Amino acid sequence: MLTTERHEWIMGLLKQKQTVKIAELMEGTGASESTIRRDLTELEAMNLLERIHGGATIRDRNIQELSVSDKSVKNEQEKQLIAAHAAGLVEEGEFIFLDAGTTTFRMIPFLAGKGAVVVTNGLTHVDALIDNGITTYLTGGYVKGKTRALVGPQATASLSEYRFDRCFLGANGFHPEYGYTTPDPEEAAVKKLAASLARRAYVVADHSKAGKVSFTKALPLAAAGLITDSLDAAMLEAIENETTVKAVTE
Repeated sequence: MLTTERHEWIMGLLKQKQTVKIAELMEGTGASESTIRRDLTELEAMNLLERIHGGATIRDRNIQELSVSDKSVKNEQEKQLIAAHAAGLVEEGEFIFLDAGTTTFRMIPFLAGKGAVVVTNGLTHVDALIDNGITTYLTGGYVKGKTRALVGPQATASLSEYRFDRCFLGANGFHPEYGYTTPDPEEAAVKKLAASLARRAYVVADHSKAGKVSFTKALPLAAAGLITDSLDAAMLEAIENETTVKAVTE
């Protein structure tokens, strides 16, 4: 296996088991003990896992899903700046998709008066969209309790009937190697489909998501531009090698 393939295999096993031993990683990859130890050191440096005696364990904070109320109070000022810039990209009368994120929610007041038509899978978005006079369509699907997102086969089936000028998506993490990730495979499926149906796709995520990896890959970095706030130079360079980045600071 190549290094990147081993890293993906190791992270996949960790997501299944939470804790793995060096011996089973050696057996599964065919790599030597020294190679596996080096891989674990590199992945720990990326903040993806924590090394323990004889193996490694996944960092719980990278895969935990927060509720809407928990997310809404984190990095509020940064999210507001990102949301304002993202909404400024929308042109008069465009058809757009907003997924069920707290940063996409903050875009809504900035969309008022643009004549945009919005499709969303976010239950928390609907009242705000209507209150701002925005023509709104809601996908089908069942409601995910923590995030108030509509997901599942009915969500993707109804979403597939639309085409968008732009879509705006949230993410729990973005990483140079692992792309945009989220804890829920069904939310990831909605994000992936929405991006494929849009002429331009964007992920809106503040700096706290940088370098984080959650359970499910929603998109490779190249599939969507990133709108964020301040990133350190090394992370910015690594992400810019894969996609366009707009860092909004004021």
